[in-house]
Amino acid sequence: MPTVFGLLERAAAAAPDTVAIHYSADRWTWRELEDAARRTAAGLAALGVGAGDRVAFWLPNTVAYVAAYFGCAQLGAIAVAVNTRYRAKEVADIVGRSGAKVLMLWPGFRGIDFLSILDEVSADALARLESVVLYGEGDSAPEVPGKLDRKHVTSWQALLEHAPRPGNAGTAGHGCNMFTTSGTTSAPKFVLHQQRSIVAHAGELWTNMATLIGDGAVLQTLPFCGVFGFTSIVLAVAGRKPMVITSAFDAAETVQLIDTHNVRYLSATDDMVMAMLEADPRPTAMPGLTAIGFGAFNASPEELAERAETRGVRLIGLYGMSEVMALFARQDPATPQAERVLGGGQLISASARVRVRHPDTGELCPDGESGELEIRGPSLMAGYFENAEATAAAFTNDGYLRTGDLGYTTGEGKFVYVTRMGDTLRLGGFLVSPVEIEAHLAEHPSVEGAQVVSVRVGDAARAYAFVIAAEGQSIDSANLGAHCSEALARFKVPIAFEALTAFPTTKGANGTKIQRAKLRDMAQAAVDKGEQA
Repeated sequence: MPTVFGLLERAAAAAPDTVAIHYSADRWTWRELEDAARRTAAGLAALGVGAGDRVAFWLPNTVAYVAAYFGCAQLGAIAVAVNTRYRAKEVADIVGRSGAKVLMLWPGFRGIDFLSILDEVSADALARLESVVLYGEGDSAPEVPGKLDRKHVTSWQALLEHAPRPGNAGTAGHGCNMFTTSGTTSAPKFVLHQQRSIVAHAGELWTNMATLIGDGAVLQTLPFCGVFGFTSIVLAVAGRKPMVITSAFDAAETVQLIDTHNVRYLSATDDMVMAMLEADPRPTAMPGLTAIGFGAFNASPEELAERAETRGVRLIGLYGMSEVMALFARQDPATPQAERVLGGGQLISASARVRVRHPDTGELCPDGESGELEIRGPSLMAGYFENAEATAAAFTNDGYLRTGDLGYTTGEGKFVYVTRMGDTLRLGGFLVSPVEIEAHLAEHPSVEGAQVVSVRVGDAARAYAFVIAAEGQSIDSANLGAHCSEALARFKVPIAFEALTAFPTTKGANGTKIQRAKLRDMAQAAVDKGEQA
């Protein structure tokens, strides 16, 4: 079976002198990228990296990231993604628990003192770390913090001075990628993918996405440290399409790059889409695009789609997760808007499968009935790294992944993602998606946005709403209660409507997400206080 490094080898053999990467003013051909990957592999091997070893990537999107990733794959080593937004506690956890032998970082990226952050990491967490590879742009030469005195410190530029490493030690069964889960209910788990799942997904992605991408480039709008952004790398390499890389998202720059490089399709989060629409002054925004594949983390997808399509931008819903890679499914651009913007869609792989199981009865659900999504396919993870218990719990006896997502099938290998099961409300003995109540609240002229969570009131579960007032409006709880009662079953009507100026959020690799767990705690505290009073 082909390997991850084999993807790059084939691209370089087929089109050695065509552009592989646009990065700022630099252009790298496929031949040059393969050479950089082989040199990086040789440099990492000189640091003692071999099959199964972990190399932590605390890097933004750069050519070095891509070259080092394929260099690790050539050695059979595992690339561990570390979000550049992480700070000492988070870095300590990932570097320490993964047992990374090498850490790669850009010390001065965006003016952040990453070396000082690293200096705050405990010596115990760095115990298995042997080497640090520094990346930089310009002439800066950062000082090495004290805790790294006993570590070998070098630079990516120094790795490139090694002779290209011949051959390919990577195999289909070697671990290749480790992504972290969100860790909202426990310490983040390490999702381990083997080379076979990466290669299989890359090929099927290209087959599925070729028409949308056309003769354009693959624009890297999302960080490589997240599975959503990483997927764009292997998609581009499998299709031998040039990658347009920026180290950080800038809406105006992204709009310009779409025009400059004839980009037909890109993936983005909802907040990115909104920023790009605002950054493009033309009546028809980003006219060269066929579609934008997006994940909705905050705004109502219907509302965002309406705004986009009035400007000529077509949005399509996607589905993915670290355990099965991004773009596990996507909507068809030709379908009506109301269906097209929903998460899910048609499975990317013809051999993938999806089904729905009722969380209470354990029975499989027919089409149209909501329950927990269970999926399988060639992009499925090997398991959670060094966590056999969590791995066993994640799979059914017949090999399906329990996603923890609420959704329903629509027939013919299609499904709709609704929300996380942890966000699902159990009201009146029924499973209720908060999105349904939030969408209805958003229809009220006084409401700019809404988030609905579940609280315990005595022995019963009830809905509790947080709302942001529209400009020039105020929140009238009685009015909103009446608005909900007109259209929703009584058990769905929130018991309270608490006004906020903003929802609590957290920034991750794939975008900014609303902290629903924090909202649940706030709501429960308010209810408990009221009962005590």
